[in-house]
Amino acid sequence: MACSLSSLRSSRCEPCEGGVEALGIEEARQHLAVLDGWEIDAEGKSISKTWNQKNFIKALDFCNRIGALAEAEQHHPDLHLTGYRHLRVVIMTHAIGGLSINDFILAAKIDAL
Repeated sequence: MACSLSSLRSSRCEPCEGGVEALGIEEARQHLAVLDGWEIDAEGKSISKTWNQKNFIKALDFCNRIGALAEAEQHHPDLHLTGYRHLRVVIMTHAIGGLSINDFILAAKIDAL
């Protein structure tokens, strides 16, 4: 069952050291439906979104705000800053090699930045 955007934003990421099963692609798609502009990869193992900022300083500031959020949540995305202002964020739960609810929580909170 999919969460609401407000429930994702009010939740906290739970530590995951493995030993749990990744979400199936259909369940992941249900969670994805409440997010704006995020995409799931073909294998259902990660979600991503791209932002185009006005300039390098704004892109770097956004990276830093995502980094502070990720550190507070203890759930860290891959950040790809290219072309001086294009930021792509890729989120997955590395410990399980796929998606968990933490990924959708973090995505919802990144969108709120």
